[in-house]
Amino acid sequence: MTARTANPVRQSALPVAAKRLSRRTLLRGLSAAVPLPWLEAMQATQTAFAGTGDGSFPNRMAILYVPNGQHMPDWTPAAAGAEFELTPILAPLAKVREKLLVLSGLVSNQARNRGAGHAPALATFLTGVPPHKTDGPEIRGGTSADQVAAARIGHRTRLASLEIGAERGPLSGNCDTGYNCVYNSALSWRSATQPMPKEINPRLVFERLFGGGDPAAVARDRRRGSLLDFVREDARGLEQKLAAADRRKLDEYLSSVRDVETRMERAASLPPVAVPDMPVPAGMPADYAEHVRLMCDLMVLAFQADVTRIVTFTVANEASNRAYPMLDVAEGHHDLSHHGNDPEKQAKISRINTFHASQLAYLLERLDGLTEGDGTLLDHAMVAYGSGIHDGNKHNYENLPVLLAGGGCGSIAPGRHLRYPDETPLANLWRSMLARMEADTDRLGDATGLLPGLDRA
Repeated sequence: MTARTANPVRQSALPVAAKRLSRRTLLRGLSAAVPLPWLEAMQATQTAFAGTGDGSFPNRMAILYVPNGQHMPDWTPAAAGAEFELTPILAPLAKVREKLLVLSGLVSNQARNRGAGHAPALATFLTGVPPHKTDGPEIRGGTSADQVAAARIGHRTRLASLEIGAERGPLSGNCDTGYNCVYNSALSWRSATQPMPKEINPRLVFERLFGGGDPAAVARDRRRGSLLDFVREDARGLEQKLAAADRRKLDEYLSSVRDVETRMERAASLPPVAVPDMPVPAGMPADYAEHVRLMCDLMVLAFQADVTRIVTFTVANEASNRAYPMLDVAEGHHDLSHHGNDPEKQAKISRINTFHASQLAYLLERLDGLTEGDGTLLDHAMVAYGSGIHDGNKHNYENLPVLLAGGGCGSIAPGRHLRYPDETPLANLWRSMLARMEADTDRLGDATGLLPGLDRA
């Protein structure tokens, strides 16, 4: 695979001040603090980052979760190796095919040990630890892989980790055969008894990434205008120190921040859509696809500016019964997942799965469209995507639908379909990603070691 090459800026052409530009430079205005993306002017002061081959760029990890399994005949490629063809569900990923690893054969054995159900699927996905069955407050699971990374390298960024979602979920009560509802909605766990709440409001995520932390000042800024209105003067002063390529990159980055702001304001001002005559999950955004894509854009900004290197995104909660009227799917997702081998229901499940894959494609294409040195942001990231259930009709946990995108700063050789022996623990994938973040651990749930073959063509 040939890395995409940025237009290099010769160091001799850079202003003297630009050569000393720190990676931690912030544009400030009142409560706003906007970190910068990587610029060529930072080469002179770049320090070593975790998990890289040459120490030039940080390695990032993101895990996206989708519920209720997949329609596996439309997910799994027929051929293994580099010659695999994209299946109907994976077809939206065509533009980034060469940066994908489709991983077959992985199992969540600890979920299986807790019997059929949706709660164990999500609760064990990143922990490899079976959840304690209770619908009361005595919840107990395990530390998730993202929080292992956050504990090891989180001090290197403004935010140790970021937990986001696109669907509300109750954090108490009985949601699934005697399991507390938190198991259906919490992907990230700081400890066995401390689930990490996810933020589903794009505005609050935006303010967490770029606000100064003073709620009164943030509210005052919001009344007065855009966050970028307060950093523009600072940006103008910085631009005078940059070469043309860096000025263009800075302008593109600030335009992306502005675009996210504008879309959030527009979404907030639009009247609610008419509610169809069908069950609708509480708190569903007026436009679910736009909600998911806003969250994806915020992930991109967080990685681009190195605000955090660790993100979990619960696209929808496990057992989500969201309807997808924009796909002409009036039934709830969870209800459909119990398809009983009905071809019409399976076709609708496949449509929902393909929709989710198209949102992943949006994220990956955005990451791959941003140059960083001689590669792209996707080349310097690892994005895992999948579900903790194989087939929602069977509630089985072997041969999970999982893929890994990105180059991991040269530590991953993508563009292949890898078949692993049956019963290979899913937690081996997380350990392998942690190793590439310089956060490896000897113990993670039921992991038995590292996942082989990720770096071998």
